[in-house]
Amino acid sequence: MVDIKGGCVIAAGVMVISLAASASAQLGMPGINLNTERPPLTKEEQEKQKAIDDAYKSAINKVPDKKKPADPWGDIRSPAMGSRSR
Repeated sequence: MVDIKGGCVIAAGVMVISLAASASAQLGMPGINLNTERPPLTKEEQEKQKAIDDAYKSAINKVPDKKKPADPWGDIRSPAMGSRSR
């Protein structure tokens, strides 16, 4: 069995590890920059970004609208049953 001295050593070790873990969690990770400030875009970069945005918008407009899901029992059900929440 673990005597009182051994229990104190284990408890002290657990406290040191928990303090070290919380302290290391506060440090920044290397290679990760949380600074969101960016230098202003140049004229060429702005034009390139606008061209990309325009291409995206035109591609989105070409996508057909979603069809309603087919409900083969829709004509058989009464309207009150369709409005009930499940």
